[in-house]
Amino acid sequence: MTADFDIFVIGGGINGCGVARDAAGRGYSVALCEMNDLASGTSSGSTKLIHGGLRYLEHYEFRLVRKALQEREILWANAPHIIWPLRFVLPHHKGLRPAWLLRLGLFLYDHLGGRKKLPASKSLNLHDDVLGRPLKKEFTAGFEYSDCWVNDSRLVVLNAMDAAARGALIETRTKCIAAEQKAGLWHITTQDTVSKETVTRTARMIVNAVGPWVDKIIQVASNSSTSPTVRLVQGSHIVVPKLYEHDRCYIFQNADERIIFAIPYEQNYTLIGTTDQDYSGDPENVAISDTEISYLCNAASEYFDTPVREGDVIWTYSAVRPLFDDGATKAQEATRDYVLKWQSDEDTPPFLNIFGGKITTYRRLAEAVLEMVEQKLGSKARAWTISAALPGGDFPMEGFTDLLKKVRDTYPFLDLQQSERMLRAYGTRLFELMGDSASKSDLGIEFGNGLFEREVQYLMDHEWAQTADDILWRRSKIGIGMREEQTSALNNWMSLKETSV
Repeated sequence: MTADFDIFVIGGGINGCGVARDAAGRGYSVALCEMNDLASGTSSGSTKLIHGGLRYLEHYEFRLVRKALQEREILWANAPHIIWPLRFVLPHHKGLRPAWLLRLGLFLYDHLGGRKKLPASKSLNLHDDVLGRPLKKEFTAGFEYSDCWVNDSRLVVLNAMDAAARGALIETRTKCIAAEQKAGLWHITTQDTVSKETVTRTARMIVNAVGPWVDKIIQVASNSSTSPTVRLVQGSHIVVPKLYEHDRCYIFQNADERIIFAIPYEQNYTLIGTTDQDYSGDPENVAISDTEISYLCNAASEYFDTPVREGDVIWTYSAVRPLFDDGATKAQEATRDYVLKWQSDEDTPPFLNIFGGKITTYRRLAEAVLEMVEQKLGSKARAWTISAALPGGDFPMEGFTDLLKKVRDTYPFLDLQQSERMLRAYGTRLFELMGDSASKSDLGIEFGNGLFEREVQYLMDHEWAQTADDILWRRSKIGIGMREEQTSALNNWMSLKETSV
């Protein structure tokens, strides 16, 4: 019996879409199903950093840190519209880690990962530097180092788009409800969560990339209960009005040995996070707790001269990290590295589980998965993603300013903020989206916050957007500035339109 697909990927987060893209680009036939929207779980709930993880050095995770540091400039080059450099300010807190230890950690951070374009770390005199002005006067010394920002949910969507362009079938709002072995193949039954229609397809191999639900898919495929193999860790973030005017980020140490970040966010806000605590509920229902809000406000207020109060919080988000259960005592000590494990044996069709992983190392994870795929299905083409631009990222990694000028010259009716937002989202694809538009009237209905009909239709046609939430909270974050009636009008308009995806 000939299979419909070589590989069936379950899960439309960063790991699943990264694997689908890599596999399709090597010539395998690939299908991917996602029970909700792309990036609707863990992959849109990160701190949105492409980083090595400075704090992981304390847990001796040198291999993970090195691997992640090596990926920073690779990913920046592949997607310079949604990934760009950031500088982080680390104030020295006299009651916590000594300055020599921070300096040693940053020396390792500078040299572990083959940094080429990102600037090195340096010492700061916060008493005289503008970067010290938002902080309490007691913080007089500190350090500055480099990492990168990423629009996490768009990174997922761009991988899915590239996978589809290379022949992969991508189905959202499609849940895997059964997986059965027959005649050396997997027979996978999926259900459209809207129409409730079911389809059964065959595949030579399954890749289980559902993140927090990894154990549930194992149960679906084995038709039995299994012991938990994943440790669920909740991370939550708060967004408050902009706390300072410069473009640097802060990384703050806390007395409980955890750290938090304060990062400029969406032009008008500051993002603060994250928390780290074990989670035992349904990942779909994860939400920030009052305790977490209080913790983040207090941790930030330990450093900022103007206290961050709970009433300042405009928006929050939470996600569950699906870490491999390595027996660590504390949630923050559990490994963030990915773990790949076969569920099948030599006599059954291959079934590969993905545990853990960081958004920074998703591309390396996909390559590791494909090495294991080749063991079972035979090799096709070689690894290729290290130098392959993601959709819209086909311009020089330091060329955003020049491209923004071209956008402003071509579409002068867009103001600077809207031009920058859209170019950050779409890169060179913005010219495809905008076409020959000569005025705002050519963009159609305005739904609010700079979102027009033309952009919405593009997202429906090319990026699997079906609801207002898909657009306002995953394809973008402009939902922060939208009123309830605007969101409702957008939903109503979208429900009457058809999509070509």
